[in-house]
Amino acid sequence: MGERTTARRGAGPVATAGGRATAPVVRLTGQALLEAPLAKSGLPGGTTLGRVGRRMGLETVRDLLFHLPRRYDDLREMRKIGDLAWVDDGEVISARVGVLDIRVEASFRRRVQRTIAVLEDETGTIDATWFGRRYIERRLHPGDRVIVSGKLKHFGRKRTLDNPDFQPEGTEDELLHVGRIVPVYRLTAGLTANRLRVAIREALDRAGHDYPEYLPPDLRSGEGLVAIRDALEEAHYPATFEGRDAALRRIAFDELLALQVGMVGRRRQRGRDAARPIEVAGEVDSELRGAVTASIGRKLERDVALTPDQDAAVVDIRADLARPTPMLRLLQGDVGSGKTAVAAYALAAAARAGLQGALLAPTDLLARQHHRTLTSLLEDAAIPVELLTGSLTAASTRHTLELVASGMAPIVVGTHALIQERVQFAALGVVVIDEQHRFGVEQRGQLEAKAGGDRAPHVLLMTATPIPRTLGQVLYADLDVSNLRTPPEGRLPIRTGIRRPDELEGTWQKVREEAAAGHRTFVVVPLIDEADAVDEATSARDGAPAGFWDASAPAAEAEAVRLRELLVPLRVGLVHGRMKAGDRDAEMARFRDGELDVLVGTTVVEVGVDVPEATMMIVQGADRFGLAQLHQLRGRVGRGEVASFCVLVSDSVDETAQARLKAVAEIRDGFELAERDWELRREGNVLGLVQSGLPRLRIASLQRDDHRELAVQARAAAEAMLDDEGELRPGLDRLSAELRGGWLARVAEAEPAGAA
Repeated sequence: MGERTTARRGAGPVATAGGRATAPVVRLTGQALLEAPLAKSGLPGGTTLGRVGRRMGLETVRDLLFHLPRRYDDLREMRKIGDLAWVDDGEVISARVGVLDIRVEASFRRRVQRTIAVLEDETGTIDATWFGRRYIERRLHPGDRVIVSGKLKHFGRKRTLDNPDFQPEGTEDELLHVGRIVPVYRLTAGLTANRLRVAIREALDRAGHDYPEYLPPDLRSGEGLVAIRDALEEAHYPATFEGRDAALRRIAFDELLALQVGMVGRRRQRGRDAARPIEVAGEVDSELRGAVTASIGRKLERDVALTPDQDAAVVDIRADLARPTPMLRLLQGDVGSGKTAVAAYALAAAARAGLQGALLAPTDLLARQHHRTLTSLLEDAAIPVELLTGSLTAASTRHTLELVASGMAPIVVGTHALIQERVQFAALGVVVIDEQHRFGVEQRGQLEAKAGGDRAPHVLLMTATPIPRTLGQVLYADLDVSNLRTPPEGRLPIRTGIRRPDELEGTWQKVREEAAAGHRTFVVVPLIDEADAVDEATSARDGAPAGFWDASAPAAEAEAVRLRELLVPLRVGLVHGRMKAGDRDAEMARFRDGELDVLVGTTVVEVGVDVPEATMMIVQGADRFGLAQLHQLRGRVGRGEVASFCVLVSDSVDETAQARLKAVAEIRDGFELAERDWELRREGNVLGLVQSGLPRLRIASLQRDDHRELAVQARAAAEAMLDDEGELRPGLDRLSAELRGGWLARVAEAEPAGAA
């Protein structure tokens, strides 16, 4: 399939009104159409889709075909108007009706007119109302016969259909919006449901029905999977729900297969890579452990030991480093669980072996914090730690680059500056990546490549967002994992309470008291400014709980202004994601250094500077955050030696939201909270997963038993498809092409340990 030329009957060029001959219209089909940008596809509404589709990640016709419905409305049953008195308010119904009358009149909404059609059948009449859609009167006329589907509204004894869809009667074979199982898609501002359905219908007709099959026949037969072209048709316009389920099962399997092929391939490739073995002798092991615990002990003013989980992680890392193949280990642990101490051991082991270690952090502020912490932890081992960030002076940067290139810098901590081409290591042996979800696979690969030659470095990934156990069993199959669940000695529990917005008088008084004692308060809100509430309501409401975003959602800029007045004379700062990174870091540094008493911000404070004097965390609109995120925010306080508090503020009456807040208030273990989050939310919405860079699966849901079974089957298929080098075996060219450049590339390239 390729390009088809469409013109009027007869050969030759087409004559225009001006007498000039024009070239025949080129009508793309098949593979050529799949790759076409939406704006140049020739699809109905293609120009609009090309303009607004980018907001939903839609660039090509292929993207459009895999923009799958978020739900389906069953509108096959035709109702009689006389029977609608017994239909619940808000239910979507279908009916065959005639148009008795149509008119346009002013509405209670300023400058918005409403179009009203009187519809009838043999049992009665009903009004249909559209707000701001004047084109309706040009499409509907008295005497027309239509099939109509819409939401029923009751106003006393009067009933109306609210903004219903309709199509002419007699076009049942072409029904898209009414009288069938109707797909409901995620939309964005400027794109209507009808326009999207029409475009997808034509895309299916011109390219979807010829979509090249990429799974081998024996695999499809063995797993009972429908052909991809049939899956696309039934996923968008199912004739039955059984057909839809079979279609979605095929697409879910393909997602899981792509994920597993990527993981199995990377593991096999890594198993063939060579690394410099780092043998940590017994006396070196004791020295490094002693240096780390002595540093922690000085801070706490008492003798301490590694926690059992830290000790187990160190044992595993020591064994990994001794192998001639590169380590790839994920270190999961709550905020304050001691991940940096374990990382210090790994970096110091490389230094003691004559190699170099590098720690990559996502922000300048966090890199500087790690630099201070590692310098302290390794002081007794006499191992210097260098810093390389974009904020250094030119002279300092040149000096650090020289030390790194010569091997005189055994350990270097930095931001993205470490990835720059001019950074050359003499002998990079260990790489530690903090908050690994903040870095893409490519960025991580650039740092690993600095090991030089044919040797790969050992890699330790760190995250403060634990992943649910069930999910980890499937998605971390290519990683070794160490969990730090035991909090270090001296870590005080944080008292957590839930308050309504009108119950905060005592909370603000407590903020004043804490400030008087030299302590500090975080106030976190879900939005940057009040305009964001409107944007979220129009572009991100799909898939969110009812009322998730609304105009009353607290916003950082307005909250900072309010608190500066409410908490006079306290000093109130502001940070959010739209600020320049340098300005944001400077404001957080002022908070750390005691120049601010209160810091208002969005979740940019979630992974930030360590402020032992911060004793209060107030989260406004707490129901708008995930459990993992709330737990991370809470972890910003309680890092000193005095009691700390977390206040979750919410006026939501949603039962699930309340259950989530109650879970945070009752559970202090981040791993247990991850499991609770898993129970309360579909895993695609578990905020911790998004933070951890896991690929966002469109259809596959690992919370479903049948999809977990599919994942196991996909794993077995991937193991059989790949050779010892992690490459697809001969005869799988079409699958290889789909994984590289098709709709599955998004999943195949997303490493669970990296950014999706």
